[in-house]
Amino acid sequence: MNNDTSLAEQPVIRDLNDFDRNSGSWAERLLFNNRLAIIVVSLLLTVTLGLQATKLTLNAGFEKMIPTKHPFVVNYLANRSELAGLGNTLNIAVENTNGTIFDAAYLEALRKLNDEIFLLPGVDRAYMKSLWTPSTRWLGVTEGGLEGGPVIPDDYDGSTKSIDQLRANIERSGQVGQLVANNYRSSIIRVPLLDSDSTGRRLDYHEFSGRLEQLQHKYESPSIKIHVTGFAKVVGDLIDGLQQVLLFLALAIAICTALLYWYTRCVRSTLLVVTCSLLAVVWLLGLLPTLGFEIDPYSILVPFLVFAIGMSHGAQKMNGIMQDIGRGTHKLVAARYTFRRLFLAGLTALLADAVGFAVLMVIQIKVIQDLAITASIGVAVLIFTNLVLLPILLSYVGVSRQAASRSLNVESQDEEDLPHKKHPFWAFLDLFTQRKWARLVLLVAASFGIAGFAVSLHLQIGDLKPGAPELRSTSRYNRDNAFTVANYSASSDTYVVMVKTPQYECTLYKNLEQVDALEWQLQQLPGVESTNSVADLAKNAATAMNEGSLKWYEIPRSQDMVNSITNRAPRELFNQSCDLLTIYIYLKDHKASTLDSVVRTVQAFADRNNTANHQFLSAAGNAGIEAATNIVVKHAHTEMLLLVYAAVIVLAFITFRSWRAVLCAVLPLMLTTVLAEALMVVLGIGVKVATLPVIALGVGIGVDYALYVLTVALSRLRQGASLSQAYYQALLFTGKVVVLTGVTLGVAVATWALSPIKFQADMGILLAFMFILNMVGALVLLPALACFLLPRGNPMPKGKPSTTAGAAQAGVARGTSH
Repeated sequence: MNNDTSLAEQPVIRDLNDFDRNSGSWAERLLFNNRLAIIVVSLLLTVTLGLQATKLTLNAGFEKMIPTKHPFVVNYLANRSELAGLGNTLNIAVENTNGTIFDAAYLEALRKLNDEIFLLPGVDRAYMKSLWTPSTRWLGVTEGGLEGGPVIPDDYDGSTKSIDQLRANIERSGQVGQLVANNYRSSIIRVPLLDSDSTGRRLDYHEFSGRLEQLQHKYESPSIKIHVTGFAKVVGDLIDGLQQVLLFLALAIAICTALLYWYTRCVRSTLLVVTCSLLAVVWLLGLLPTLGFEIDPYSILVPFLVFAIGMSHGAQKMNGIMQDIGRGTHKLVAARYTFRRLFLAGLTALLADAVGFAVLMVIQIKVIQDLAITASIGVAVLIFTNLVLLPILLSYVGVSRQAASRSLNVESQDEEDLPHKKHPFWAFLDLFTQRKWARLVLLVAASFGIAGFAVSLHLQIGDLKPGAPELRSTSRYNRDNAFTVANYSASSDTYVVMVKTPQYECTLYKNLEQVDALEWQLQQLPGVESTNSVADLAKNAATAMNEGSLKWYEIPRSQDMVNSITNRAPRELFNQSCDLLTIYIYLKDHKASTLDSVVRTVQAFADRNNTANHQFLSAAGNAGIEAATNIVVKHAHTEMLLLVYAAVIVLAFITFRSWRAVLCAVLPLMLTTVLAEALMVVLGIGVKVATLPVIALGVGIGVDYALYVLTVALSRLRQGASLSQAYYQALLFTGKVVVLTGVTLGVAVATWALSPIKFQADMGILLAFMFILNMVGALVLLPALACFLLPRGNPMPKGKPSTTAGAAQAGVARGTSH
């Protein structure tokens, strides 16, 4: 026998002595004639990689989350040594719940906490800032001229006199609304972090977050409350929430197992499918540390995606073997028949899955590229565990007699022999091969597509809500963020513009005048809370030196006066060689609309005013980096979809050798993509690093359903069957497993909506929607399209079918084989 022989020509072989072991392709002979060796090798690999999996670390990196090749980030990295404290920064607001910060007990607690945080590993100590750090200074005009010093004086002793002096220093420091709350009830410890220490050891965010939690518990009391915001805290909370994530993953696996058993009623085959899918996950987790990778909170869901894909393909293999055994075929022969029918179709489907992951590599953000590599490794493992190892294991174990008999009873309800016994659900789906019903389906699909496209036009890039969208709005982090926004003019969302000038010319009047002009434009934006720069400092100092008269609220034209003012200016406003100025823009939030308005204003100003001698460059600060990320994500979103669809179309054409069949497979996927984007708009989910991969994965995984259904249907059409006959056979052979896996995976991931981790809940809702809708598209919209695109009741045009289609022909003819 060969791969192009239909099942109608394959005898039901009950005795292995009647079976030619050298039949089939070379791959089949190699694998099935050496079954025991393959099982032993798989067992050794499982033990080895299982041990390696224990070495897998869960961590994140600030630079992994940012697009390091975007011009904004390139500008930031080029000047990072002069801009310490403007990247990965924590803001720790320490609140006095019983009064103001002008309290000796509060100040003592703040000092102790400041000292302990200063000693934490990973802290960039030179740029840490609080009321207790010497770099926090005041500047004022006295009878002796301009004077200044540390906000907390060297002789501070907690007395009433010292606290009164502190109050005066704070008011002259310009830190009200920045390090000190507007209501004087809290102050901030600003903690810049390093991604690695002097030894090159990367910051362990889980460990750091744990130490921070210990300090919170240590210093919080009825009168002291601590609020922490920043990237490191978000990552720490996500890692801490891993236990809940794993709980929902376990629940999803349990649901998949239960529904698969409900379908098969066979314990052994169900456990084998689940085991092989979990085996792929174990191998993946073992390969990652072996290859030098780690896993981060944003790719923690990849193992489940690998498991889900494995369950889908494994159920198809088990279903084929179960049907053959039900007709009396020996379990080894049944496994080989199923391998012939579905290996290349499954391989093509897995390659489509791999493409869905691989296109993410075009996005120049390390965390997404790592996700793409991780998932691609998982798919590569699945090719062996579920397309090769599972049929081999089933060739030993087989299925229970009850499951085989049940499969045979369903299979015997062939349309040509017993039309009155056709299952009502399959009969309903078969209606869509009739033009009357097909027109209705296409009309409904077109209506949904047009409406969905109109809604999807409102899809936004980036965060749509304040705080960390990865966490629930009721999470402690987002409550802490709300506290900071409500009490400080200078929020934790900081966009920093860098102004490059010739050496020692940064404070020239002409340069400060332009800085002031840009600040004025930015202050008109609704999303900007305040700004800070040397120009702003110079105007305030000029007013102070002229008895507080606002008539003098201008940049002094005297360069000597400007120099006198800037001699005592904070170092973060310009660098030592005076060729870099910084403009701090404090935003109300980091919503996409807020960032877009700032980027447009700064870019327009730079286009008008940049010269060879001075340049306005975006952007540093957490909001500046997020703006760059949004720009990259927006560009990558379109590019990614074009690439994944191009690859899926090519693979589908290679499989089917028919552009009409390609349209039948791809158009339902496109509808699902449009409707998924519309759903994101309705749910208020923006396209960002955490959500960007979902749509591509939905396309790559969703095409599996169409591949399995169309492969069988096309094979029957090429034999001369009508579309109704071909589609009904596809439903009996692969369609029911498409329904099973679509519903099973949809229900399983839908449970994630209850997760305390918001981005897991969002992923669950979107994936459930796409799993279900892709399944519906393959079973309803695909035959409706085929009704108009594929030949009706006549063989397909003659010509050698593709290898995949030919290999699948062996699995489509039913009724004459038993």
